[in-house]
Amino acid sequence: MSDQTYYESVGRRKSATARVRLYPASENPEFVVNGKPMTEYFPRLMDQLRILEPLRLVDAESQYNISVLAKGGGIAGQADAVRLGIARALIVVDPQLRAVLKKAGMLTRDAREKERKKPGLKRARKAPQYTKR
Repeated sequence: MSDQTYYESVGRRKSATARVRLYPASENPEFVVNGKPMTEYFPRLMDQLRILEPLRLVDAESQYNISVLAKGGGIAGQADAVRLGIARALIVVDPQLRAVLKKAGMLTRDAREKERKKPGLKRARKAPQYTKR
């Protein structure tokens, strides 16, 4: 897959980052994440369905070989990062798909991150119990 032309994009979620590359498909398209097949790297069916959602939306499931380098975060965060990366890469391939993907909410980066712990508190916002006497 490395000697062909490709379309590249980056997706992020929480502390996970996914670099996605779409290659024009051969007769047998493959989906590789960190050197493993997608079904092996993301064993949960919900994660697999979530990742393939942008491709299914634009009827491009068998048109591309996909190579992903995912780092950081957990499995669910990486799955959402891959989903965003695929949606962004599809726009690089064909800017006409932007309206369809935007309407489905595939291009919005989920900005929710874990809030840091503050000094004097037990967690980000939980304070020690107040005792009057």
